[in-house]
Amino acid sequence: MIVVFAPDSFKGTIRAADAASALADGWLRERPDDEVVRLPMADGGEGTLAAFAAAVLGAERIPIRVTGPDGAPVDSAWLRLPATADAPAGTAIIELGSMSGIELLSELYPLEAHTFGLGQAIAAALTAGVSRVIVGLGSSASTDGGTGMLRALGARFLDAADAEVPLGGVGLPAITAVDLTDLVPLPPGGVAALTDVTNPLLGARGSAAVFGPQKGADAVQISQLNAGLAHLAGLLTADPSAPGAGAAGGTGFGLLAWGATLRPGASTVGELIGLPTAAARAAVVVTGEGSYDGQSAAGKVPAYVASLAGGRARVALVAGRITPDADVSAFASSVSLTDLAGSAERAMSDAASWLRAAGERLARDIT
Repeated sequence: MIVVFAPDSFKGTIRAADAASALADGWLRERPDDEVVRLPMADGGEGTLAAFAAAVLGAERIPIRVTGPDGAPVDSAWLRLPATADAPAGTAIIELGSMSGIELLSELYPLEAHTFGLGQAIAAALTAGVSRVIVGLGSSASTDGGTGMLRALGARFLDAADAEVPLGGVGLPAITAVDLTDLVPLPPGGVAALTDVTNPLLGARGSAAVFGPQKGADAVQISQLNAGLAHLAGLLTADPSAPGAGAAGGTGFGLLAWGATLRPGASTVGELIGLPTAAARAAVVVTGEGSYDGQSAAGKVPAYVASLAGGRARVALVAGRITPDADVSAFASSVSLTDLAGSAERAMSDAASWLRAAGERLARDIT
């Protein structure tokens, strides 16, 4: 029997690749003769690069030093996938969180943080000659509308004195002109941005209102950032109401202005690592994430994996916790690590061991 293990990361606890291995190890304890396939997943946020690195044979990590969201240098890496028919010079995978992410900060800067480092990484990939770029949007530290990224790619955002405005959301209201003369062109295969959110750029569901508080913005700063983004939207041609334009502090909008496309993260990652083909061959597919709740059915990895199986395979869910409002009807079986361990603290303290135990239980229960 073929069993595919395709979990997302259990955020802050264990990477998707390690979660897939632990689940598979537990399964094989109970059913050692089964064929297991490990395809760790991501939805465009944390763990996207690692998921591709684990799933795609020949993927190469390219080290890079960029300017972090607070201006300090950050040592990171982008991933080069091997050549394909669609991308004869390879594909670059770039994770915003590792270049311009909130986890890189010891102190939050809601007005000053920026995405310049993300743009530097994209520019480096283009210089390396890749055919296509895929950007995972998630864990952003800033609300700059992607202007820092665009500046690193050659755009200029000028004030009334024809000088560059400050980086970050703080500089947006001062922009009087945008010069895209030297903005680098898209690669031949285009640029796709992966996100699991559909928020527009502006308003009550917009970037500043919904995600600003997570980045340290108070009510006054949220209003200031929303006004700055509205001002930016009047200067660029992208649609601020497009689903996902508000992703990553409006970086989705900035990418749209460059000519990139926004795509659902989980399904795009799944297609690129070959999950649909693997799931079509499998008798059982096991997926999971750190917290499965009432919002998880909208664009998250487990919901995508469940829809992908389409009744051909039995799908099982493993989550760090499963909240009372979660709908698990799409899964043949589900396991909460919190319930299995007896508490969230025990589950998080040794996630790999409890995931092995969950894999072993599923091998008994679902078969």
